[in-house]
Amino acid sequence: MSTITVEASRIIKAPPETVFNLLADYNKRQQLLTDNFQDCAVEQGGRGAGTIFRYRFRAARRERDYRMQVTTPQPGRELREQDTNSSLVTTWAIRPTAQGLESDVTITTIWEGSEGIGGFFERTFAPGELKHIYEVMLDRLALLATSGAGQPQPVG
Repeated sequence: MSTITVEASRIIKAPPETVFNLLADYNKRQQLLTDNFQDCAVEQGGRGAGTIFRYRFRAARRERDYRMQVTTPQPGRELREQDTNSSLVTTWAIRPTAQGLESDVTITTIWEGSEGIGGFFERTFAPGELKHIYEVMLDRLALLATSGAGQPQPVG
């Protein structure tokens, strides 16, 4: 097996606190998701650490169910979403820029790829497709963060 890493970043013209609060509100997360994410539901919590949510992910004629558990290794700066049934981990990192008025947001997903021919195709095609999906999600996040629409309450 080999480790597969996918990353996308964007500067968002909103303070890190605003961006973090949007990302940490899993009851509103669907506003960011593409059509690749189906049957999304919060099972526990809904705001920040301790949240458990699930979804079905479809891409390249494949689909898979995920059940993610959220932690905040750096409260206000990082959300980590670990699949409870696989090696997949997605991390949202938010760093302040421009005197704290903007945010450098990076989404990174890491997982152990399959072996054999299936693994070859996974390593070859999955990263590019997933990066494109993440770029769309970051565009949506930027729009939400700068429009003021649906501003969530701070995560405590």
